[in-house]
Amino acid sequence: MTFNPRHRFINLAQSVLLLAGMGAIGWVALNAIVGPDLALAIVLGSLGGLLLAPGMSKQILIRAYRARRLTGRDFPEGLAILGELARRAGLPRVPELYYIPSELPNAFAIGKPEDSVVCISDGLLRLLDRRELAGVLAHEVAHVAHRDLWIMGLADALSRAVSLASWFGQVILLVNLPLILMGAAYVPWEVPLLLIFSPTIMALLQLALSRTREYEADLGGARLSGDPEGLASALLKLERSAGRLWEEMFLPGRRIPVPSLLRTHPPTEERVQRLRALAGPLRPTHPEAPLRLPQVGRIAPPRFGPWGVWR
Repeated sequence: MTFNPRHRFINLAQSVLLLAGMGAIGWVALNAIVGPDLALAIVLGSLGGLLLAPGMSKQILIRAYRARRLTGRDFPEGLAILGELARRAGLPRVPELYYIPSELPNAFAIGKPEDSVVCISDGLLRLLDRRELAGVLAHEVAHVAHRDLWIMGLADALSRAVSLASWFGQVILLVNLPLILMGAAYVPWEVPLLLIFSPTIMALLQLALSRTREYEADLGGARLSGDPEGLASALLKLERSAGRLWEEMFLPGRRIPVPSLLRTHPPTEERVQRLRALAGPLRPTHPEAPLRLPQVGRIAPPRFGPWGVWR
């Protein structure tokens, strides 16, 4: 399979520039709102919390989704595919595979290469065949191998720190408003602008970074599976399924336009186009065969669960 190195370089450069931009905006905003000493304390505290977060957030998310670990007896096909992909990716440890008893098609990865988890839902397994599942698992393994989870955690920590500082600064500004109006206190004009716009700018940069890492995970997943069409087919199925779900909930019979600026994931059409532009194998690595679903509990309809997760 051949890849265009230009795409990978662009994705890497975009990620570096976006993280650098978030760091610069975050430092300027924190420094202007709370001062350099407290800004440094917030940054160091956020980074320290991020170093401890992977193990904590993993257990929190697993419990929130009511996920259960799958063994070789429960789902030998899935574990075999995941083990092969982890070997190809050079991971020091095969990710644990967890099953979410939900009708909502979903898959995500948690953790770092040394200690990671891949979660798949019952709805996803019923929607995809073996070849498509291999593509989705390859995408998640690529996220783990690229340490995207840590990168996005860093971006989230920066964004939350700026939002907290902005809220704190607005409270202080409101308390001192009488003094400002009487001329007894002076506030530079750029401070209110930072209070208003810095959280929004950080959120938009975070969304852009997420889209860039998704493109890179698509490329890495196609390399691992050797079958870009498998992931492309899975993405199209997931798009149709998610579209029907949201349309039935809010606008029956109508499409909901989502501005690309506010997407956490790139448009499916563009992702599929990029995948199909890759030169794939003559024969898929995994056949288009139905999966034998694990039987591990009652399947629940989609709803909001603990910690605000949609499952």
